[in-house]
Amino acid sequence: MSRAEELSASVGVQAACRALGVARATLYRARRPATGPRPMARPRPAPRRALNAEQRQEVLALLHSSRFVDAAPAEIYATLLDEGRYLCSERTMYRLLQQAGEVRERRDQLRRPHYRRPELLATAPNQVWSWDITKLRGPVKGTYYCLYVILDIFSRYTVGWLIAERESEVLAQRLIAETIDKYDFVREQLTLHADRGSAMTSKSVAQLLADLGVIKSHSRPHTSDDNPYSEAQLKTLKYHPRFPDRFSSLADARSFCRSFFQWYNDEHHHSGLALLTPADVHSGRAGQVLQRRAQTLDAAYLNHPERFNRPPQPKKPPEKAWINPPQDQAAEAASLISPPPLSQRA
Repeated sequence: MSRAEELSASVGVQAACRALGVARATLYRARRPATGPRPMARPRPAPRRALNAEQRQEVLALLHSSRFVDAAPAEIYATLLDEGRYLCSERTMYRLLQQAGEVRERRDQLRRPHYRRPELLATAPNQVWSWDITKLRGPVKGTYYCLYVILDIFSRYTVGWLIAERESEVLAQRLIAETIDKYDFVREQLTLHADRGSAMTSKSVAQLLADLGVIKSHSRPHTSDDNPYSEAQLKTLKYHPRFPDRFSSLADARSFCRSFFQWYNDEHHHSGLALLTPADVHSGRAGQVLQRRAQTLDAAYLNHPERFNRPPQPKKPPEKAWINPPQDQAAEAASLISPPPLSQRA
């Protein structure tokens, strides 16, 4: 490196490194101190052709003048040349305007709003409801019936439903009002969550919720994961063994839905509720059902202890239901589900 340093003083770094077969990066690295912070980069000297402060102010004053305030730099540059004046280049005008914060898009551009990620928590029934509308195929191609469903996300209990020949904000208002009348609520106690369909975001539904003291919440556009409980329930509906390919009439669709929601609420052992029915959780009977299950498992363990590694316990339903839990809680839940690394296993 010493020879390269000596030679570079006379012929330059590039020629010296090429002659000695040394990489320039190696030479520069050897020049850098081994310890301590790197030396601060020297400020770049102003080019000799740059405008001084007085000249820059003169150009800005011209750009701000009433004559040129609405003209583009290209127009100003050409006009001055035609008048036999030259202050600076067109690019310099743009640069000075940009430094002054005066360069922006003048046209009316589409600015998409930022939609906040909904984070809703329910620790008991009748705290957060979600609702959705799905289409059921009618007797002939192109005909559909619209099914409105309101679901309690904590108990998965269907608190209200309606089926009609069209999607309408008037029908949505009627369903919401009739469903809320069934329960006694304190104002601001209930949150009603939905996606961004036309009926969900209508002004009449928003006014109704405001009058009833219900907090409204909406999913982000094109984000079905923001309404997972309603989406899961409607999937259960359409995957039911008796769900037909088409309904012969509106009365046929109503008859099926009446039977389905009675089964779903009172007989369906929900995997997300530790195999309790939604009605058990919604009505507060879950503790009694779990106690009876525990007695049955205790008796089974006493009769055949050899079949078990330890005394069996009934599963317990979750204590809270989230729509989009905060990131730290989601990461914690994922760590509990995923197995530990091989290096940490016993």
